[in-house]
Amino acid sequence: MPKEDSEQTALRTELENLISSIQDKQKEVNDANLADKCGDMGDAPKIRLSTKKMLKGHINKVTTCHYSGDSRHAVTGSLDGKLIIWDTWTGNKVQVIPLRSSWVMSSTFAPSGNFVACGGMDNMCTVYDVNNRDASTGAAKMLRELLGYEGFLSSCRFIDDTHLITGSGDCKVCHWDLEANKKTMEFNAHCGDVVCISLGPDNNTYLTSSVDKTCRLWDMREEAPKQTFFGHEADVNSICYHPSGFGFATCSEDKTTRLFDIRSDQQVALYKVPSGNPGFTSCGLSKSGRMVLCGTDDGNVHSWDTLKTNHCGQLHGHENRVTSISVSPNGIALVSASWDMNVRVWG
Repeated sequence: MPKEDSEQTALRTELENLISSIQDKQKEVNDANLADKCGDMGDAPKIRLSTKKMLKGHINKVTTCHYSGDSRHAVTGSLDGKLIIWDTWTGNKVQVIPLRSSWVMSSTFAPSGNFVACGGMDNMCTVYDVNNRDASTGAAKMLRELLGYEGFLSSCRFIDDTHLITGSGDCKVCHWDLEANKKTMEFNAHCGDVVCISLGPDNNTYLTSSVDKTCRLWDMREEAPKQTFFGHEADVNSICYHPSGFGFATCSEDKTTRLFDIRSDQQVALYKVPSGNPGFTSCGLSKSGRMVLCGTDDGNVHSWDTLKTNHCGQLHGHENRVTSISVSPNGIALVSASWDMNVRVWG
């Protein structure tokens, strides 16, 4: 065996032993089960959401959706090469934004509603000013093209109107100052593709998930993770901060959804569907944090009581893989995007 290969094998073994040691230490202090501790609580209400609006307009698979801070408007991206901004209350299109590349994988609305951003296989993040129209197309004016990625753009989130965080397939997280049009921070965040980013309620921290099977907690000002969370056995497709700021939910290719507690530094609950074995693509939490919702590759959205871990129901309607879900900031609606080319507003 070449010397380099033997050194890599030794390092990998050392890392696996270290992770195993950490997990053993976690088990030692894991003296209670969340479901048992919450057993005497009342059950969360059964989910009774129905499709309030069917948003039709895309002519190819819809890959991403995200609510604006006003809980009324949402942006969706599709392989038809369009971003569409919707009024989810009326079901009408507000704007259609043509993209240079149709391979969009992520989209985000600024909390103020003034800007949207997207990116994907074009290896860049493009920012649009919703309030200013391009004279030639009539669509939102392109504000910035953020370049310099060596992999696809998998996730982007606005901190505010002038600052943005991105995650990409080159394992990196980048911080951007949009006013100055420059990158303020760039670092290797994971050992595999960064898949998803979730901002903390305090806007001072954020979470990332990755194909390296881990999740990490970050401080906005630092390039080293505050904590790394293990447990999933495959790619972690989505991550969502708990409204309390003390935990987060995840969903994975390992066909499980999990709840992690930041203070105890470990997983506290695991959720599975009662029948079937679908893969999970995207997750979100209710405004109270009492329910976790997950989109699946069989076209449904499942929900669980986060505390008692009971399955609360599922939303039927999509005819193909649910690629993305987004819970409105006010907590009264859910938007879901699917390969069936439709977007549904549930309420």
